[in-house]
Amino acid sequence: MNNAAKVGIAGVCTALLAMGGFGAYNIVHGLTGSTSPAAHATARSTAPPSADKAVKLAQAFLDSWAQLHFDGAGSDTDAPDTASARMKDVADSLKLTKLAFSQVAAAGPTTVLVQNDATKVTFQATAQVAGGSWTYDGSLSVIQSVGGQASVHWASSVLYPGLRDDQNLTAGQLPPGASTAKVVASDGKTDLSRFPSLTDIAATIRQHGGEGSGGSGGTGVAVVDSGGDAVKTLKVFTTGKAPVIRTTIDAARQTVAERAVKDPAIQGKPAGVVALDWRTGHILAIAWTGSDGNIAINGIKAPGSTMKIITSAALFDKAGLTPGSSAPCNDSQLANGQIFHNDPGVKADPGSTIAQAFTVSCNTSFIKDGFGYLVNHQDASALNDEATQVFGMGSWSIGGGVATTDPKIPTDVQGGDQAAQFIGQGKVSATPLFMASVAATVRNGGFEQPIILPGQHQDSAPRQISSRTAGYLRTMMRSVATSGTAAPRLSGLPRVGAKTGTAEEGDHTNGWLTAYNDDIAVAALVEGGSSGVDSAGYVVRHLLTGN
Repeated sequence: MNNAAKVGIAGVCTALLAMGGFGAYNIVHGLTGSTSPAAHATARSTAPPSADKAVKLAQAFLDSWAQLHFDGAGSDTDAPDTASARMKDVADSLKLTKLAFSQVAAAGPTTVLVQNDATKVTFQATAQVAGGSWTYDGSLSVIQSVGGQASVHWASSVLYPGLRDDQNLTAGQLPPGASTAKVVASDGKTDLSRFPSLTDIAATIRQHGGEGSGGSGGTGVAVVDSGGDAVKTLKVFTTGKAPVIRTTIDAARQTVAERAVKDPAIQGKPAGVVALDWRTGHILAIAWTGSDGNIAINGIKAPGSTMKIITSAALFDKAGLTPGSSAPCNDSQLANGQIFHNDPGVKADPGSTIAQAFTVSCNTSFIKDGFGYLVNHQDASALNDEATQVFGMGSWSIGGGVATTDPKIPTDVQGGDQAAQFIGQGKVSATPLFMASVAATVRNGGFEQPIILPGQHQDSAPRQISSRTAGYLRTMMRSVATSGTAAPRLSGLPRVGAKTGTAEEGDHTNGWLTAYNDDIAVAALVEGGSSGVDSAGYVVRHLLTGN
């Protein structure tokens, strides 16, 4: 090129730079030999092309696309290289062999950069892809230059409505998505979604519990992300088989639990229950009623006298006491400036032992011994230590992304709360899930962290419960079931150990009961229950008897 030509082009380019990018870019490409319609445009018009012009250009674009002439189709767009490469990539992913368009029609003005600067054209596409024939409705936008040259405004959505630049289309074998998984009981077939109490849990596990097993995605057309994972299924040619995520839930016990929390005896009060396999920590049933969420695993309440299981263990382990050690059951007991009383019906017995106080659930006995032996120089952390070290209290993950609320026994309690904690009041809180685990630890002779997915990691307790302490507790819990506070509901049941609880909360009480037999450990909470045995006792009995 001679110097005069160079100067001429430079002058044109200088002038064009003042006009703006689109016009300058396309005129320069026109001067240097580009032949695409978009490249010949001088500058984009803010007025849409006429309906006839838009349809004519769109038809030319669609004809090239239908013949799989991607470069030719790309040249009818305002981004030739991007469009042709993207169309080829999608065609390869779909294994496209044949494509036809029909019902091409203008649909009025639309917006690309400024209001009403393009004309929308709709069409129907029928594609032969891997696995079958796929028909869908699509659309594109046609713009024009100041000089009247029309072109398709390129966007990934031209390929399929709503398709993003970071997504692709695929056809043939579809990947099974986690959202399609069937979450089932331990029998491998009972869908957890059939149980009202487990609907949300099943949905959470479906999303976070892994891919499951035995699934196939079937065949069809889908939108996939940049990693190849399914985003949305657009067409199904053959139906796949949903993968299965197996849980630890026992279908028969879950059925009983659903019925138990609606026992007429509890008069429609909110209730929650959890049953565990005490040998493994596997969660066998979770059921609840009420309007404040799943109180079986998230109802964080003062556990009342069920906490006396852990208090007794601490007295045995840390103070060297035995079930026969003195624990006077007085009408009232002063501790750290606060006076504590017993529940109605508990008779004073100054000569009571720990075992006797446990059987009748005497508060003052455990206030006296707990505060006297386990609080040293204002250090009241002994109960927390026993719960954490022996009973595994902590932040559990039961699996599948299912959220649970952690129990709390503060280490820095002050004033009357230093004594109140020993009877499950003050700042102590727990869930039926945790209290079922406490009973399971006693029966098993060791802590097994509750889980809902087989193979889920289980935290261990730092210290195994001693056989001596476990034996003491089993003897005392058996006495509660046969002749103590739980006897009205459980006395006729074989090899059952239990502990009742009644906890004050505001202007009402909550009823608790935790128990075990040769098969399961279970705990129930009834909000507003007048006592543990006369509310939670009905719920627990259903689980222990299986009916």
